[in-house]
Amino acid sequence: MLTVAPHLRTRRPSPTTVEYTVSTSPSPTLPLRLLLGLTILLRVTIGLSVLLLLYSKFLLSDYSTPLEPYSSRPQLQSNAFIWYLAYNLTTSHLGALFTHLATLTPPIALLPASFTILYLLSLRLHTTESLLVLRGLGIQTSSSSSTFLSGSTTRFIPTEKIQDILVNEAFRGFEVRYYLVVVVEGEESVVVVFPRLLPRRQILETVWRGVRGCLFEPEEKAG
Repeated sequence: MLTVAPHLRTRRPSPTTVEYTVSTSPSPTLPLRLLLGLTILLRVTIGLSVLLLLYSKFLLSDYSTPLEPYSSRPQLQSNAFIWYLAYNLTTSHLGALFTHLATLTPPIALLPASFTILYLLSLRLHTTESLLVLRGLGIQTSSSSSTFLSGSTTRFIPTEKIQDILVNEAFRGFEVRYYLVVVVEGEESVVVVFPRLLPRRQILETVWRGVRGCLFEPEEKAG
């Protein structure tokens, strides 16, 4: 329910601009928004719990210094407020529970498990890739990263560098997969559009016709 098969969305901001977006994100209905909100809340809760467990384990080591209590609450925007929260959290019932868990968990098991969980929590639920076509200027490809730790990968190719746009086919195991490529002047390898999702042939052909119609057909008719 949180993800669907790659589907195409087309947006035309102007007569000379068209954007093709392929995504595994479903339509944003109200139940889906609530489910995504609960998923985000669960991720944040698990992430904070892992960090608190790591911090509790650090406090038990010889490298930590005991936190001192504060007679009054520091200002909200000061660094002392962070240590104020840390002290109150570690001395609470919840902090005592995590301290007990940290005592029972050896570091050789805690560290790999914690980093693995934090990495899994950073993974994106959806993959989104797009192709922006600007008549007379060129095309821009964009692909979202697999985690929230890095941004999207984009590349702009000027029109004068584009030699051709093709739909090719290749074998992946025993399966035939189709992919959209851009032949760039001066480059030995082609640029694959939607490289992570590799949508089905019907989507690629729709994008291929639209890109050629926006970039090349007006010039061909004028010639």
